[in-house]
Amino acid sequence: MAGKIQRGKQPTRDPKVRKAVLTHTVADFEPAFWPDEQPVDNAVVMTMGALHEGHAALIRAARKQVGQDGRVAVTVFVNPLQFGANEDLERYPRSLAADLRLAEENGADVVFAPLAEEVYPNGEPQVRLTAGPMGERFEGATRPGHFDGVLTVVAKLLHITDPDFAFFGEKDAQQLAIVQRMVADLDFDVEVVGVPTVREEDGLARSSRNRFLSEEERERALTLSRALFAGRDVAAQGPKAVREAAGAVLDGAEGVTLDYLALIDPDDFTEAADDFRGEAVLAVAAKVGETRLIDNVRIIVR
Repeated sequence: MAGKIQRGKQPTRDPKVRKAVLTHTVADFEPAFWPDEQPVDNAVVMTMGALHEGHAALIRAARKQVGQDGRVAVTVFVNPLQFGANEDLERYPRSLAADLRLAEENGADVVFAPLAEEVYPNGEPQVRLTAGPMGERFEGATRPGHFDGVLTVVAKLLHITDPDFAFFGEKDAQQLAIVQRMVADLDFDVEVVGVPTVREEDGLARSSRNRFLSEEERERALTLSRALFAGRDVAAQGPKAVREAAGAVLDGAEGVTLDYLALIDPDDFTEAADDFRGEAVLAVAAKVGETRLIDNVRIIVR
Protein backbone atom coordinates (compact mmCIF):
# COMPACT_ATOMS: atom_id res chain seq x y z
CA MET A 1 0.00 0.00 0.00
CA ALA A 2 1.36 3.40 -0.97
CA GLY A 3 -0.29 5.29 1.88
CA LYS A 4 1.37 7.81 4.13
CA ILE A 5 4.94 7.38 2.94
CA GLN A 6 5.88 11.05 3.03
CA ARG A 7 4.50 14.57 3.38
CA GLY A 8 4.64 17.68 1.26
CA LYS A 9 3.13 19.08 -1.92
CA GLN A 10 2.79 18.07 -5.54
CA PRO A 11 2.16 20.45 -8.48
CA THR A 12 -1.17 22.23 -8.16
CA ARG A 13 -4.10 20.72 -10.08
CA ASP A 14 -7.00 22.76 -11.43
CA PRO A 15 -10.02 22.00 -9.19
CA LYS A 16 -12.35 22.83 -12.10
CA VAL A 17 -11.24 19.70 -13.97
CA ARG A 18 -11.21 17.32 -10.98
CA LYS A 19 -13.12 14.13 -11.75
CA ALA A 20 -13.93 11.52 -9.13
CA VAL A 21 -12.91 7.98 -10.03
CA LEU A 22 -15.39 5.26 -9.05
CA THR A 23 -13.75 2.09 -7.73
CA HIS A 24 -15.23 -1.12 -6.34
CA THR A 25 -12.16 -3.12 -5.29
CA VAL A 26 -9.11 -2.48 -3.15
CA ALA A 27 -6.94 -3.37 -6.14
CA ASP A 28 -8.54 -0.56 -8.16
CA PHE A 29 -8.77 1.90 -5.28
CA GLU A 30 -5.08 2.02 -4.40
CA PRO A 31 -3.71 3.24 -7.76
CA ALA A 32 -6.65 5.66 -8.11
CA PHE A 33 -6.07 7.22 -4.68
CA TRP A 34 -2.27 7.16 -4.94
CA PRO A 35 -1.64 7.69 -8.67
CA ASP A 36 1.98 8.63 -8.08
CA GLU A 37 4.57 8.89 -5.34
CA GLN A 38 4.18 12.64 -4.91
CA PRO A 39 3.94 13.50 -1.19
CA VAL A 40 0.46 14.82 -0.31
CA ASP A 41 -1.93 14.79 2.61
CA ASN A 42 -5.06 12.72 2.16
CA ALA A 43 -8.45 12.40 3.81
CA VAL A 44 -11.38 10.00 3.88
CA VAL A 45 -15.09 10.53 4.39
CA MET A 46 -16.87 7.28 5.27
CA THR A 47 -20.56 7.01 4.32
CA MET A 48 -23.29 4.48 3.72
CA GLY A 49 -24.38 6.31 0.60
CA ALA A 50 -27.63 8.19 -0.10
CA LEU A 51 -25.47 11.30 0.13
CA HIS A 52 -27.00 14.68 1.01
CA GLU A 53 -25.81 18.15 2.01
CA GLY A 54 -24.55 16.83 5.34
CA HIS A 55 -22.16 14.51 3.52
CA ALA A 56 -21.27 17.32 1.10
CA ALA A 57 -20.17 19.42 4.08
CA LEU A 58 -17.88 16.59 5.22
CA ILE A 59 -16.32 16.30 1.77
CA ARG A 60 -15.79 20.05 1.53
CA ALA A 61 -14.21 20.08 4.99
CA ALA A 62 -11.89 17.26 3.92
CA ARG A 63 -10.92 19.13 0.76
CA LYS A 64 -10.24 22.30 2.74
CA GLN A 65 -8.07 20.35 5.18
CA VAL A 66 -5.82 18.74 2.56
CA GLY A 67 -5.89 21.62 0.08
CA GLN A 68 -6.40 21.48 -3.65
CA ASP A 69 -3.25 19.39 -4.04
CA GLY A 70 -4.29 16.75 -1.51
CA ARG A 71 -6.41 13.64 -2.04
CA VAL A 72 -9.96 13.03 -0.80
CA ALA A 73 -11.64 9.62 -0.83
CA VAL A 74 -15.32 8.96 -0.12
CA THR A 75 -16.35 5.44 0.83
CA VAL A 76 -19.88 4.26 0.07
CA PHE A 77 -20.70 1.02 1.85
CA VAL A 78 -23.89 -0.15 3.55
CA ASN A 79 -22.26 -2.16 6.29
CA PRO A 80 -24.35 -5.21 7.24
CA LEU A 81 -22.52 -5.66 10.56
CA GLN A 82 -24.09 -2.55 12.07
CA PHE A 83 -27.70 -3.51 11.32
CA GLY A 84 -29.72 -5.53 13.80
CA ALA A 85 -32.11 -8.35 12.97
CA ASN A 86 -35.14 -6.07 12.81
CA GLU A 87 -33.47 -3.05 11.21
CA ASP A 88 -33.66 -1.63 7.72
CA LEU A 89 -30.63 -3.07 5.89
CA GLU A 90 -32.56 -3.88 2.71
CA ARG A 91 -34.65 -0.71 2.98
CA TYR A 92 -31.65 1.56 3.42
CA PRO A 93 -31.55 3.93 0.43
CA ARG A 94 -28.97 3.35 -2.29
CA SER A 95 -28.21 5.91 -5.01
CA LEU A 96 -24.67 5.36 -6.25
CA ALA A 97 -24.88 7.43 -9.44
CA ALA A 98 -26.17 10.46 -7.53
CA ASP A 99 -23.62 9.83 -4.77
CA LEU A 100 -20.78 9.93 -7.29
CA ARG A 101 -22.00 13.25 -8.68
CA LEU A 102 -22.32 14.84 -5.25
CA ALA A 103 -18.91 13.57 -4.17
CA GLU A 104 -17.28 14.89 -7.33
CA GLU A 105 -19.01 18.29 -7.13
CA ASN A 106 -17.74 18.79 -3.58
CA GLY A 107 -14.12 17.85 -4.12
CA ALA A 108 -13.67 14.07 -3.95
CA ASP A 109 -10.96 12.41 -6.02
CA VAL A 110 -12.06 8.80 -5.53
CA VAL A 111 -15.29 7.07 -4.52
CA PHE A 112 -14.76 3.58 -3.13
CA ALA A 113 -18.02 1.61 -3.31
CA PRO A 114 -17.23 -2.05 -2.59
CA LEU A 115 -19.57 -4.99 -2.31
CA ALA A 116 -19.79 -6.81 1.01
CA GLU A 117 -17.73 -9.64 -0.49
CA GLU A 118 -14.86 -7.21 -1.05
CA VAL A 119 -14.90 -5.85 2.49
CA TYR A 120 -15.55 -9.23 4.11
CA PRO A 121 -14.02 -11.75 1.65
CA ASN A 122 -14.26 -14.60 4.17
CA GLY A 123 -17.85 -13.90 5.13
CA GLU A 124 -18.86 -12.30 8.41
CA PRO A 125 -15.64 -11.69 10.35
CA GLN A 126 -15.09 -14.05 13.25
CA VAL A 127 -12.91 -11.45 14.99
CA ARG A 128 -14.38 -7.99 15.47
CA LEU A 129 -13.63 -4.84 17.40
CA THR A 130 -15.79 -4.12 20.42
CA ALA A 131 -16.92 -0.67 21.45
CA GLY A 132 -16.88 -1.64 25.13
CA PRO A 133 -18.95 0.27 27.70
CA MET A 134 -19.19 3.36 25.49
CA GLY A 135 -20.99 1.27 22.91
CA GLU A 136 -23.55 -0.17 25.30
CA ARG A 137 -25.30 3.09 26.20
CA PHE A 138 -27.97 5.11 24.39
CA GLU A 139 -27.76 4.02 20.72
CA GLY A 140 -25.91 0.89 21.81
CA ALA A 141 -28.64 -0.03 24.32
CA THR A 142 -31.30 0.25 21.65
CA ARG A 143 -29.16 -1.39 18.96
CA PRO A 144 -26.97 -4.06 20.64
CA GLY A 145 -23.77 -4.74 18.71
CA HIS A 146 -24.28 -1.75 16.43
CA PHE A 147 -21.07 0.03 17.39
CA ASP A 148 -19.03 -3.18 17.24
CA GLY A 149 -20.06 -3.36 13.58
CA VAL A 150 -19.26 0.31 13.07
CA LEU A 151 -15.77 0.05 14.57
CA THR A 152 -14.96 -3.14 12.67
CA VAL A 153 -15.74 -1.58 9.29
CA VAL A 154 -14.16 1.78 10.20
CA ALA A 155 -10.94 0.01 11.18
CA LYS A 156 -10.92 -1.96 7.90
CA LEU A 157 -11.58 1.16 5.83
CA LEU A 158 -8.86 3.07 7.67
CA HIS A 159 -6.42 0.29 6.78
CA ILE A 160 -7.53 0.35 3.13
CA THR A 161 -7.55 4.13 2.66
CA ASP A 162 -4.68 4.90 5.09
CA PRO A 163 -5.65 8.58 5.52
CA ASP A 164 -4.07 11.42 7.41
CA PHE A 165 -7.54 12.70 8.32
CA ALA A 166 -10.93 11.02 8.68
CA PHE A 167 -14.07 13.17 8.76
CA PHE A 168 -17.27 12.25 10.61
CA GLY A 169 -20.45 14.21 11.26
CA GLU A 170 -21.35 15.44 14.73
CA LYS A 171 -24.97 14.38 14.12
CA ASP A 172 -23.87 10.84 14.97
CA ALA A 173 -22.31 12.08 18.20
CA GLN A 174 -21.87 8.71 19.89
CA GLN A 175 -20.32 7.20 16.77
CA LEU A 176 -17.89 10.12 16.53
CA ALA A 177 -16.92 9.77 20.20
CA ILE A 178 -16.37 6.02 19.91
CA VAL A 179 -14.31 6.29 16.72
CA GLN A 180 -12.16 8.99 18.35
CA ARG A 181 -11.67 6.75 21.39
CA MET A 182 -10.77 3.74 19.21
CA VAL A 183 -8.15 5.79 17.35
CA ALA A 184 -6.66 7.01 20.63
CA ASP A 185 -6.80 3.68 22.49
CA LEU A 186 -5.49 1.54 19.63
CA ASP A 187 -2.91 4.00 18.24
CA PHE A 188 -4.31 4.49 14.75
CA ASP A 189 -2.17 6.98 12.83
CA VAL A 190 -5.02 9.27 11.76
CA GLU A 191 -6.66 12.46 12.99
CA VAL A 192 -10.44 12.15 13.39
CA VAL A 193 -12.24 15.41 12.63
CA GLY A 194 -15.83 16.13 13.64
CA VAL A 195 -17.95 18.36 11.39
CA PRO A 196 -21.02 20.24 12.73
CA THR A 197 -24.50 18.94 11.91
CA VAL A 198 -26.06 20.34 8.75
CA ARG A 199 -29.71 21.32 9.10
CA GLU A 200 -32.60 22.28 6.87
CA GLU A 201 -33.78 25.89 7.14
CA ASP A 202 -36.47 24.82 9.60
CA GLY A 203 -33.95 23.06 11.85
CA LEU A 204 -34.42 19.42 10.85
CA ALA A 205 -31.08 17.61 10.86
CA ARG A 206 -30.11 16.27 7.46
CA SER A 207 -30.33 12.49 7.33
CA SER A 208 -30.55 9.83 4.65
CA ARG A 209 -33.59 8.48 6.49
CA ASN A 210 -35.54 11.74 6.11
CA ARG A 211 -36.66 10.54 2.68
CA PHE A 212 -38.80 7.92 4.39
CA LEU A 213 -40.89 10.60 6.10
CA SER A 214 -44.25 11.66 4.73
CA GLU A 215 -45.01 15.38 4.64
CA GLU A 216 -46.96 15.08 7.89
CA GLU A 217 -44.23 12.99 9.54
CA ARG A 218 -41.58 15.46 8.51
CA GLU A 219 -43.47 18.23 10.28
CA ARG A 220 -43.71 16.06 13.39
CA ALA A 221 -39.98 15.29 13.19
CA LEU A 222 -39.24 18.97 13.82
CA THR A 223 -40.18 18.29 17.45
CA LEU A 224 -36.75 16.71 17.95
CA SER A 225 -34.71 19.75 16.96
CA ARG A 226 -37.13 22.10 18.74
CA ALA A 227 -36.65 20.14 21.95
CA LEU A 228 -32.87 20.31 21.61
CA PHE A 229 -32.92 24.04 20.93
CA ALA A 230 -35.19 24.59 23.94
CA GLY A 231 -32.68 22.77 26.14
CA ARG A 232 -29.77 24.68 24.65
CA ASP A 233 -31.49 28.00 25.37
CA VAL A 234 -31.45 27.36 29.13
CA ALA A 235 -27.99 25.75 29.37
CA ALA A 236 -26.85 28.53 31.68
CA GLN A 237 -29.39 27.30 34.26
CA GLY A 238 -27.82 23.85 34.66
CA PRO A 239 -28.55 20.22 33.72
CA LYS A 240 -31.97 20.00 35.38
CA ALA A 241 -33.29 23.02 33.49
CA VAL A 242 -31.91 21.66 30.22
CA ARG A 243 -33.64 18.30 30.66
CA GLU A 244 -36.91 19.88 31.71
CA ALA A 245 -37.03 22.37 28.85
CA ALA A 246 -36.27 19.74 26.20
CA GLY A 247 -38.61 17.21 27.77
CA ALA A 248 -41.49 19.69 27.84
CA VAL A 249 -41.35 20.02 24.05
CA LEU A 250 -41.33 16.25 23.53
CA ASP A 251 -43.95 15.46 26.16
CA GLY A 252 -47.07 14.25 24.38
CA ALA A 253 -45.76 15.11 20.91
CA GLU A 254 -48.15 13.52 18.44
CA GLY A 255 -46.69 10.79 16.24
CA VAL A 256 -43.32 10.83 18.03
CA THR A 257 -42.28 7.78 20.06
CA LEU A 258 -39.37 8.77 22.26
CA ASP A 259 -36.47 6.35 22.71
CA TYR A 260 -34.27 8.57 24.83
CA LEU A 261 -33.54 12.18 25.69
CA ALA A 262 -30.22 12.54 27.50
CA LEU A 263 -27.68 15.11 28.58
CA ILE A 264 -24.36 13.38 28.04
CA ASP A 265 -20.78 13.84 29.18
CA PRO A 266 -18.90 13.60 25.84
CA ASP A 267 -15.73 12.19 27.44
CA ASP A 268 -17.22 8.76 28.16
CA PHE A 269 -20.81 9.08 26.91
CA THR A 270 -22.41 8.68 30.31
CA GLU A 271 -25.42 10.61 31.58
CA ALA A 272 -24.29 13.97 32.99
CA ALA A 273 -24.86 14.38 36.73
CA ASP A 274 -27.06 17.17 38.09
CA ASP A 275 -23.97 19.10 39.16
CA PHE A 276 -22.25 18.70 35.77
CA ARG A 277 -20.66 21.82 34.29
CA GLY A 278 -18.90 22.21 30.97
CA GLU A 279 -19.41 20.98 27.41
CA ALA A 280 -22.15 18.40 27.03
CA VAL A 281 -24.16 16.69 24.31
CA LEU A 282 -27.93 16.95 24.49
CA ALA A 283 -29.14 13.99 22.44
CA VAL A 284 -32.48 12.60 21.39
CA ALA A 285 -33.65 9.49 19.53
CA ALA A 286 -37.24 8.83 18.53
CA LYS A 287 -39.43 7.09 16.00
CA VAL A 288 -41.55 9.28 13.76
CA GLY A 289 -43.97 6.93 12.12
CA GLU A 290 -41.80 3.94 11.22
CA THR A 291 -38.60 5.97 10.81
CA ARG A 292 -36.10 6.20 13.64
CA LEU A 293 -34.25 9.52 13.84
CA ILE A 294 -31.43 10.83 16.02
CA ASP A 295 -30.24 14.36 16.66
CA ASN A 296 -28.11 16.28 19.15
CA VAL A 297 -26.68 19.66 19.99
CA ARG A 298 -23.48 20.53 21.81
CA ILE A 299 -24.00 22.94 24.66
CA ILE A 300 -22.03 24.56 27.47
CA VAL A 301 -23.73 23.89 30.81
CA ARG A 302 -23.05 26.58 33.39
